[in-house]
Amino acid sequence: MDLQPYLPVILFILVGVAVGVAPQVLGYAFGPNRPDAAKNSPYECGFEAFEDARMKFDVRYYLVAILFILFDLEIAFLFPWAVALREIGPSGFWAMMLFLAILVVGFVYEWKKGALDWE
Repeated sequence: MDLQPYLPVILFILVGVAVGVAPQVLGYAFGPNRPDAAKNSPYECGFEAFEDARMKFDVRYYLVAILFILFDLEIAFLFPWAVALREIGPSGFWAMMLFLAILVVGFVYEWKKGALDWE
């Protein structure tokens, strides 16, 4: 049984694992470990991490997430659309206008809910 053709695949897997594991091992071995109250505090969640799971919290966190998805999707689809606009013609143009109209509806919803008002 000749395993010679599989050598590039095995090397690819080994290099991929090394690239993924080596920085983590180096960071753990040589990185500073100086925890304090600020580093151990909840991060971007707005409430303590180890409290009652049934507590109420502000719905603005969901609204900000929806807002991010709206703008992220818009940019992700606008670049390839702009590059291929000549090839897709008027139907592609109007399809994108419909897509952007749906995104504008989501943006107006976010605006009306107050997700853009920072305190």
